[in-house]
Amino acid sequence: MNKIPSTLLNDRYWRGVIHLFQNHYKLQQVFTTKYFDLAEGTIKTGLLRKVSGPWSDSEKFILRLALHLFNERNKVDLSDMDYLDSSNKKLAIEAIKLRYM
Repeated sequence: MNKIPSTLLNDRYWRGVIHLFQNHYKLQQVFTTKYFDLAEGTIKTGLLRKVSGPWSDSEKFILRLALHLFNERNKVDLSDMDYLDSSNKKLAIEAIKLRYM
């Protein structure tokens, strides 16, 4: 992924998304220009959902959380956080804090 513009790093809608995509092993694999246009500030959510089809429940949850943090029209069920192990729960909570605090 190219350099992330500082405007996105300071944007409450992007901070949690970037945190998850930079720190989650599966999301790192798709943090590419195929799915993101950082200059335009857009995410190809449909393509990400499609590519995540064969992922585990926990990996899909992290993706859904990231997309929800970006735009609340992308729904996530926080009860699905039960799929996560302790390190991924910590990562998810950090991302939520970055968005809402």
